[in-house]
Amino acid sequence: MAAIKGLMKDTAIYGVSSIVGRFLNWCLVPLYTIMFPAAEYGVVTYVYSVVALALIILTYGMETGFFRFANHERWKDPMQVYSTALISLAVSSTLFVALVCAFLSPVTHFMECDGHPSFVVVMAVCVAIDAFTALPFSYLRYRKRPVRFAMLRIVNIAVNIGLNLFFILLCPQIYKTAPQTIDWFYSPDYGIGYIFAANLIASAVTLVMLIPELRGFRWQFCPRLWREMLAYSAPLLVLGVAGIMNQTIDKILYPSLVSDPAQAMEGLGIYGANYKIAIVMVMFIQAFRFAYEPFIFAQSRQKGEGQYQAYRDAMKYFVIFALMIFMGVMFYLDILKYFISPRYFSGLAVVPIIMMAELFFGIFFNLSLWYKLTDRTVWGMYFSLIGLAVTIGLNAVLVPRFGYMGCAWAAFCCYAVMMVSSYFVGRAKHPIGYPVRRIAAYFLVAAGLYVLGMYVLVTPWSCANYALRALTRAAYALQAVKGENVKIPYLNR
Repeated sequence: MAAIKGLMKDTAIYGVSSIVGRFLNWCLVPLYTIMFPAAEYGVVTYVYSVVALALIILTYGMETGFFRFANHERWKDPMQVYSTALISLAVSSTLFVALVCAFLSPVTHFMECDGHPSFVVVMAVCVAIDAFTALPFSYLRYRKRPVRFAMLRIVNIAVNIGLNLFFILLCPQIYKTAPQTIDWFYSPDYGIGYIFAANLIASAVTLVMLIPELRGFRWQFCPRLWREMLAYSAPLLVLGVAGIMNQTIDKILYPSLVSDPAQAMEGLGIYGANYKIAIVMVMFIQAFRFAYEPFIFAQSRQKGEGQYQAYRDAMKYFVIFALMIFMGVMFYLDILKYFISPRYFSGLAVVPIIMMAELFFGIFFNLSLWYKLTDRTVWGMYFSLIGLAVTIGLNAVLVPRFGYMGCAWAAFCCYAVMMVSSYFVGRAKHPIGYPVRRIAAYFLVAAGLYVLGMYVLVTPWSCANYALRALTRAAYALQAVKGENVKIPYLNR
């Protein structure tokens, strides 16, 4: 139980950076949806979808590889592992920027940024910096320094948001009254480009703040270690690419699946804005992932039943908290929807579908420990490729007929298939003994309470409805506390 308490503590700390950061970024959505037309916001959604894919490719599984080899019995010096991975990422990131600049014209066309090649260059440099800094952040997780990790993440977000407000809100007002004071760096025609510029500056600030994690050890590159890390991480690269494509391929394919280009970008903007509401589930999963990966590799040193019990408990508590978040968002969606402009409300129906899809992905991530611990990462690649095939196939079938709702259902089916596949293969290859019946019971209870709160306990007064829904969530939490025999003063008497 001590291990689970440590996992929950680290998840909470990582969650501060993730939740605060994502929430603050979330607050930018109303700004974007008010200041820019849906078609322009669609371009932003498209660019960041491609960027997310590029970032996965440029890290090529080195984060997980670092955790594995830093805890490997054959490689006694974790700093040698760290240094080798750092040098690898530095070289590959530099080559990436050089290649983008060398083929700028076709890349600009692919990114839907014709006439704005600077957008592409700015984001290429940003991605290169983020890929390199991914490893120092992993090093902080390895050293169990979640507070510094969280602080750096929050600073990055704060700088990004501050610059967004400066460029998008303040600069236009200054330009109207005294253009000569800012026309050396600001142009009203640059528009959404300032979103990307703010991102780049924030990434550069983060890199500077990570300098202490890049000093104090001997930089060395071990070719043999590097080859072993690549062999371990290569399937994880495919897994990561397929995984991020599962998250972004709908947004990348959407313009080509809708016959009218203007309508396509408008629909993509609506889908992207409503996707942001479901980000609450993503925040929790991300916080959990930050804490869980170093947890499982450290826990693997413990032999016996206690090791597996920790994994079972982690899965169980993850599902409990995730379902709490799902009910919280859905119960108060009619309030949360005002984080986006009313002209985007037509896409609210995607929110519960996307949230449940992300919950399935979180369960899949929990299940992934068996192939990471047994060095059979190729299975993760297989599951992700299966999911990618489902995503592409269903998008091709559903989007032309149902628009962005087809994207949401494709994501739901993709993660459901990946989750189920990983569970059954893992049960055969490396059984953990998850309490499936108990987890299923929590799903059923949550579903019943959801129906009760949304469709049964409904009054003409909004405040009363919110109060009843709060009591419904409290009932779920109380049932979980009692069911898991969690010791809380005054509740367990």
